[in-house]
Amino acid sequence: MTQPNLLIRPAVERFHSQRDWLDSWHTFSFAGHHDSNWMGFGPLLVINDDTIAAGEGFGMHPHRDMEIITVMVEGQINHQDSMGNAEVLRAGELQRMSAGTGIVHSEMNKGESPCRLLQIWIEPVHKGLEPSYEQRHIEVGKAWTPLLNPDPSQGAMAIDRPVRLWRAQPKQGQDLTLPEESGDTLWLQLINGSVQLEGIDGDAPDALHSGDGLGLRNQRNWTLTSQSDDADLLLFSLA
Repeated sequence: MTQPNLLIRPAVERFHSQRDWLDSWHTFSFAGHHDSNWMGFGPLLVINDDTIAAGEGFGMHPHRDMEIITVMVEGQINHQDSMGNAEVLRAGELQRMSAGTGIVHSEMNKGESPCRLLQIWIEPVHKGLEPSYEQRHIEVGKAWTPLLNPDPSQGAMAIDRPVRLWRAQPKQGQDLTLPEESGDTLWLQLINGSVQLEGIDGDAPDALHSGDGLGLRNQRNWTLTSQSDDADLLLFSLA
């Protein structure tokens, strides 16, 4: 199915899963939530915004043939997997897990307060790869900071898909333009705060707020302006 050149996903229209210990918002179809209009955006298949209660989490469960990125927003999560990794992922850190031929892992909040994370699934180019794991702290600034890059020598992580991912935390009134390396298929995701948009063709909203998402194709001459000091956003370049 051909997707439109402008796709708007308001936060309140995302799929919602809630348990005693989990509050999860799904930008795209996930688990028991299915809508053929929201199966992903290009190779970007999942953006889950999860808040997990202290002492709770996801027990051991499998993944296969998926590039899984976790952006830790608040608190911490304990990761353990079938490759022997046992790590603590803290706010400000990034985790990459290439599931490949198969991996089993758990994610448990062993901290004393709720944690919040964004888990992102990207379809790999190749199936049957050897599973691998990587975790690091990447200092995010007011400008676009690379998190994923096909060339890992530039300080970002690389996955089995030539996508780029940036994160920025601009202060109120600060303008941002697109990174020079960005392509023609983009997804903008607001983690926190608000931004004003200018220069987008079509029926784009004037602003995006926490949890909102926006998909764009073949539009490069637009800018955004932070409307709050807590603005925190992700930009995916998918093609």
